[in-house]
Amino acid sequence: MTRLDHIAVVAPDLASGTAWVRETLGIAMAPGGSHPEMGTHNRLARLGGDVFLEVIAVEPGAPPPAHRRWFGLDDIDAVERDWRAGRRLRAWVARCTGLADTIGGRTAEFGSPMQISRGDRRWLFGVRPDGALPADGALPCLIDWGGRGTPAPAMPELGLSLEGLVIETPEPDRVRTTLDAIGMTDKPDIRRGATVKLIAAVETPAGVRLLT
Repeated sequence: MTRLDHIAVVAPDLASGTAWVRETLGIAMAPGGSHPEMGTHNRLARLGGDVFLEVIAVEPGAPPPAHRRWFGLDDIDAVERDWRAGRRLRAWVARCTGLADTIGGRTAEFGSPMQISRGDRRWLFGVRPDGALPADGALPCLIDWGGRGTPAPAMPELGLSLEGLVIETPEPDRVRTTLDAIGMTDKPDIRRGATVKLIAAVETPAGVRLLT
């Protein structure tokens, strides 16, 4: 069984990403940390329950990994192009137990398990050899937090809740079939669109706001 873990803003730099979230949702994100295996860093915001929002970017000065970075972050031209086009919410992540078994024979789509760390946390994440997002972001990245579980409950309560997630994609039927194959529960609303686009409706103290 897999379920929604978090949604991710992929930013040209962390300051731009957190500033956009602050302007859009009216909140200050909590500190995250560095991922030495990826040369990236992040900030976090709880979206109610055990779901959260992440802003992730390449960390300046961090040693580059020997492999491709996750979330397509090595293709900085594409990241900046998407950012300018308003495609800022670029990824969603689903958690599971037994990551290798969940991926099964779908390594071309979801990659292979890789151990990632942030501070004293260790977890497994499906990373493709090219570092690209599964189905350009229409499918989730897969994560297995291990016995410690998701960090969401320990994050500050900001009065936010995720009210809905829409995935637009040119291939909605393929996306739905693949989500069924990995045991996805409470699927996002999958719709046909010319390009992949993620739309999250977030309840804030000032009303519902959209992250796109």
